[in-house]
Amino acid sequence: MTAKPRSQYAGRPESYISGKPRIPGGSKRLLITALVSVILVLLIIRIAISGAIDWSVMASFFFHRAILDGLVMTLQLTVLSMLSGIILGTLLAVMSLSRYRVVNAAAMLYIWLFRGTPLLVQLIFWFNIALVFPVIGAGNWQISVNVLITPFVAAVLGLGLNEGAYMAEIVRAGLNAVDSGQTEAAHSIGLSRTKVMTLIVFPQALKIITPPTANQIIGMLKNTSLVSVIGAQELLTKSEDIYARNFHVIELLVVASLWYLILTTVASGLQYWLERHLDGKNTRNLLSETGV
Repeated sequence: MTAKPRSQYAGRPESYISGKPRIPGGSKRLLITALVSVILVLLIIRIAISGAIDWSVMASFFFHRAILDGLVMTLQLTVLSMLSGIILGTLLAVMSLSRYRVVNAAAMLYIWLFRGTPLLVQLIFWFNIALVFPVIGAGNWQISVNVLITPFVAAVLGLGLNEGAYMAEIVRAGLNAVDSGQTEAAHSIGLSRTKVMTLIVFPQALKIITPPTANQIIGMLKNTSLVSVIGAQELLTKSEDIYARNFHVIELLVVASLWYLILTTVASGLQYWLERHLDGKNTRNLLSETGV
């Protein structure tokens, strides 16, 4: 029995078979990383030596009192808008899962309306709501809506109501992800619908809801800059007020951008830690359930 002739390419790398030399995957990544890094360094050097940006102005305004005041309002808007959005979104999610058609339709209509119109338009609408309702009250007690709806209040309303529509979809997805068999088992032992939702469904859905909610918080930090169009004195508005007087437009915009980067970086780090914490907790629970 004669042995089969071996191919002349047997045992050789694939690059010899194709006839074209190939760069290993690791070398490709290293080459691309080095190329991008060189381009970025050259771009930074070009901007730094161009003289278009006065770095001393940036340094002097980075911790300016007005900038820090705007930073505080940005954080206030983020916290208040997210809290109202989470509460409203949870309520809408529960309504959208209701067995009553009217309740379900009302929730879906709200979500459709606020997700389907631009956030900027909604902010301007709430700021000008006095054109529709000049005063509110009953009998002798009335108050001007212009007095009640300040730029800050309009900003919280616009951001919070819009966020509620997005949070409703996140919460609804989390609730739907919980195994329906657990709900049926809870009902079979006599638990009411409210207790099933609060004791069984929500605690499990929370693990699914938390990561996308953290993404929404990061998005909200940046969306607060939109309220500059209605004059709310947050970070971007404060920067605009300053460069309107000293004409250092780019410098103040860079200062604002750096603060937004710091805030979103911190929030991203907290999100990463939270997701790792939840993953570790889920793993420990799984191991305990399986007796490992």
